[in-house]
Amino acid sequence: MDSMVSFVAFESQGARLERSNKRLFITIVVLIIALIVSNALWIYYESTFTDTHETKVEQEIETGEGDGDTIISGVGDISYGENKTKSNDN
Repeated sequence: MDSMVSFVAFESQGARLERSNKRLFITIVVLIIALIVSNALWIYYESTFTDTHETKVEQEIETGEGDGDTIISGVGDISYGENKTKSNDN
């Protein structure tokens, strides 16, 4: 009779383990699907913003000599006009 009880206990433990493994597998699949959906929605949300335009700011500076044709753009490029160069004496 002792061997019969241990066999029944073994079978019930095995059935419980199978149910537990099935629940864990389903949980993992649901979490993977949720992760994929979340990432897809985040990518869609981020793609709604358009950062493809560029702002250009030009500013003319008078040099005191009467020819204010120095142009500084918004990205830091400096144009001193045609045929003019600026020298640094530092």
